[in-house]
Amino acid sequence: MAKKIVKRKKLRVFRLLLVILILGVISFAIYSYLDTSIKNIIITGTEYLKDDYIIELANIDNYPSFYYTTSNKIEKRLKQSPYIKEVKVKKSLGHIVTINVDENRVLFDYAANNKLILENKKEIEKDANISIDRVPRLMNYVPDKKYASLIKGMLKIDKDILGKISEITYLPTDYDKDRFLLYMDDGNSVYITLTKLKMINYYNKVLAQLSGKKGILYLDSGNHFKIME
Repeated sequence: MAKKIVKRKKLRVFRLLLVILILGVISFAIYSYLDTSIKNIIITGTEYLKDDYIIELANIDNYPSFYYTTSNKIEKRLKQSPYIKEVKVKKSLGHIVTINVDENRVLFDYAANNKLILENKKEIEKDANISIDRVPRLMNYVPDKKYASLIKGMLKIDKDILGKISEITYLPTDYDKDRFLLYMDDGNSVYITLTKLKMINYYNKVLAQLSGKKGILYLDSGNHFKIME
C-alpha cells in the first residue's frame, strides 16, 4: 500500500506542475499581447501644430503598449496645450492610434510683445513646434480698448481669409480712431475699420471682379477699389 500512496503523490505533483505550466504559458501570452506596442500614429485636423509636438505631449513618442495606453490618458495630456481646443483619440485594429485635433486658431502675431494671440484670447510665447507661415502680423501697438475690439472682430473673419492677410497696421485718423490697414499676401491692401472687420470675408468676391488688377480696397469709408497705376 505504501507504493500506491507514493504513486498517487507523484501523479498529483505532476498534475499541479502541468497546471502551473499551462497557467504560466497563458499568462505570458496575455502579457505579451497586452504589451504589444502602438504600430502607427495618425494625426489629423492640425494646421499650426507639428506632429512631433503632439506625439511628445501625448507621451507616446516611444510607442508604448497599445492596450495599456488609453485614449482618455492621451486626450487629457493633449488638452494641457493652450493651442488645443478639443481632441478625440481613436484606437483601431492593427494597433493604430488616430488623434484628431481641433486647434485654437492663431488670430495674429503681435509684434508689440512678440507673442501669438489665440482665438481663446490667450497670449502665447512663440514655439518652434508651431508653424505660423499663414498668420497675420500686427505690426504696431494698439490701445487696450481698440485691441479688445480687434480680437473680437477678427474672430468673425473666415479662416481662409485670415490666412490671406500678411500684415495688420493700426492707422487711426482724426475722424476714425478704429482704422486699420491690412496688407494681403496677393499684393493688395485694404483699409478697414473695426465695426466693418467682418466685411473682409467678401474679399474673394471682390477679387473676382477685378480681373487680376492690383490696388487698394477701401472698406473704412464706402466700398471702392483704387487700382494701382
